[in-house]
Amino acid sequence: QVQLVGSGGGLVQPGGSLRLSCAASGSGFSINGVDWFRQAPGKQRELVAAMTSRGKTNHADSVKGRFTSSVDNAKNTVYLQMNSLKPEDTAVYYCYVKVDTWGVIDGYWGNGTPVTVSS
Repeated sequence: QVQLVGSGGGLVQPGGSLRLSCAASGSGFSINGVDWFRQAPGKQRELVAAMTSRGKTNHADSVKGRFTSSVDNAKNTVYLQMNSLKPEDTAVYYCYVKVDTWGVIDGYWGNGTPVTVSS
């Protein structure tokens, strides 16, 4: 069983940066990709970034050029670097990590990490 712990959120001023992380605990698996979602108050959850097992990334137009997703396989941790933050980036952010356990791919949700962009 894989457990994910998210961290790195908080309050930041417009134009600032944050790095979110989701650390996967357990054994016998490798990270096969990650999706980052966010859900703003009163809105549906939306996909903002995706990274495949080969490192190919896609980002929503609203965050393209500002957000970067990455994986540290040695630490079993995924990251979302967020730069030039805007008030409209305020949301709870979730990682969805796909892990490969002996050829079986499963997905796990991290706990939500709140991000508030405000002056």
